[in-house]
Amino acid sequence: MMTVVTFYPSGRTANVQAGTSLLDAAGLASVEVTAPCGGEGGCGECRVQVKTGAVECVARGCLSAEELQEGWVLACSARVTDDVTVYVSENALDAPQIVTGAASAQQAETTGSTPAAEPTAVKYQIKVEAPSPDNSFSDFERVARALRATRGMSKVVCGLGVLHQLAAVLRRKDHEVTVTMIDTGAGPHSNDSAEIVRIEAGNTTRRAFGLAIDIGTTTCAAHLVDLTRNHIMGTAAEYNGQLSRGLDIISRINYAKLAERREELRRLVLGTLNGLIQSLCRNHTVETDELDNVVIAGNTTMLHLLLGLDPEYIRLAPYTPTINHLPLLKGKAVGLLMNPEAFVGFAPGVGSYVGGDITAGLLQSALGTDSRAVRLFLDIGTNGEVVAGNGEWLMACAASAGPAFEGSGVSCGMRAAKGAIERARIDPQTGRAEISVIGGGKPRGVCGSGLVDLLAEMWVHGILDPAGKLNPECAAELTRPTKSRRVHAYVIVPEAESATGEAIVIDELDIQNLLRTKAAVYSACSLMLKSVGLDFSALAQVYVAGGFGRFLDLKKSILIGMLPDLPLDRYVYLGNSALAGARAMLTSAAARRKAVELANRITYLELNVDPSYMDEYTAALFLPHTDINRFPTARAVRLRGHRGFYGTADPETGRR
Repeated sequence: MMTVVTFYPSGRTANVQAGTSLLDAAGLASVEVTAPCGGEGGCGECRVQVKTGAVECVARGCLSAEELQEGWVLACSARVTDDVTVYVSENALDAPQIVTGAASAQQAETTGSTPAAEPTAVKYQIKVEAPSPDNSFSDFERVARALRATRGMSKVVCGLGVLHQLAAVLRRKDHEVTVTMIDTGAGPHSNDSAEIVRIEAGNTTRRAFGLAIDIGTTTCAAHLVDLTRNHIMGTAAEYNGQLSRGLDIISRINYAKLAERREELRRLVLGTLNGLIQSLCRNHTVETDELDNVVIAGNTTMLHLLLGLDPEYIRLAPYTPTINHLPLLKGKAVGLLMNPEAFVGFAPGVGSYVGGDITAGLLQSALGTDSRAVRLFLDIGTNGEVVAGNGEWLMACAASAGPAFEGSGVSCGMRAAKGAIERARIDPQTGRAEISVIGGGKPRGVCGSGLVDLLAEMWVHGILDPAGKLNPECAAELTRPTKSRRVHAYVIVPEAESATGEAIVIDELDIQNLLRTKAAVYSACSLMLKSVGLDFSALAQVYVAGGFGRFLDLKKSILIGMLPDLPLDRYVYLGNSALAGARAMLTSAAARRKAVELANRITYLELNVDPSYMDEYTAALFLPHTDINRFPTARAVRLRGHRGFYGTADPETGRR
């Protein structure tokens, strides 16, 4: 039986079979219902209110008796049995912070330095011989002959879209035309085959544009590039539209089990990317169909979902993706707003959980270029990828960090947007938090960098013990038991000073989530180095990549045991290295070849099958670690209230 589901306040409708979940109906109606767990019924975030009609509820555990009485249901588990009207709370997201390059601790020497050697899309001006009684070759053959004569191209091909334009364009300016040819990365267009992806009347060689894209699990970002000058014209970023269907890649893989859901996820990310393209082109007076080449960097799951590939086997042993090295694909096949005949290139991936975003990011580092110096590349994000090596070997793994430092799974957490607490310190006299808020004004929550600061400050000042438990006797007036979660919480901002009118607090369950995330990052780095007989002291440099990494306080990241205790001058911030690497691949054949070389050289370490991983991980679940000797900086910090956990220590030096 077909039923009609109407969503308010948008008024959008979906015609669905009885038995369809409200979450799937919302997807068909293009109504955003947030389901961070991927529709598995575990998070309780997809609450909607049924106003009229009937649904069958499978899961009710996340809802109170009062909410059930008022018609609230979980959209993922409420199945339509009749025509219904549903109210969906609006959930607007502020624009994310844009981080595109290296900064602070030490500038990365290679960022932004790629020369304009050879763009993927190349324009050539040619004069084509006009037809005559003595020259009866077809229009296309005369273009091909001109390219053979002037460029030495032995074979020229083109698609139907170019053929549709060919006759009119040739005659518009007396057979003087500009052809855009695609270079596959093998080198200059000499004595090889090439494809015409655009033909224009006259000389348009001064207008050549491309796009570099980073598809992140949380955020998508893009550079609009003038290919004639290797110049970034503009940058834009937006939250990945798939966030409403899962905050991490496992949630999205779970959600994508059905073909129609895979198509929904594909539509959502394309909506995000095409929105960025339209915004960039509009702001810089470029037509979208002038984009003759696009290069995309993204993790393996994001690229599968962009192309509608089934990601199911990425999460199942032996963790096998459909493909790691994607071929060039036509813009019209991918679905991007660009020249439909032009090509999209992809940064090559390494494995299920180390994708092309990492390969592209490595282009911005010196990792793998020195035969002796060992370096570490760390992308601190939802997936937490790690690469280590030198000129002789490269090894990579994924830390499965989770989205806690992206603001998910933390009661006070939010993304790095206006109103987020990005910096925090605790007054040692009063125990109160002193904060810095993005955009100023009253805070709404705490983003990742603020959470790291709070964790470190609370531990240093004795408000937290090494196991992450709050000390109710320390600054007792600033801690309180929570009503719903039955654990203690530290009050960061009281009700009167909050933008929401509710206190911003961090409780013990939040802290455990953060400890799991930092432990995943540290243990992945430690285990990978141990697998090749090294420890952190062997590292010449540590590259910190990703938007979140850019805003980290390195000292505090070391204090909580997330980053190894090394001199700060060994750390290098790269910013969004995936986006910078995609730009390098867009404009340089050498960079494209280097990306393939790096991907082929990397040995992928699967932590899930290493029996010693859980020991490393469990040891890192403390502040900073069960082995305090790994963190001499932390030992030297004056602690209050829990020095006995490690034995008696001098409060100034940390020596026993």
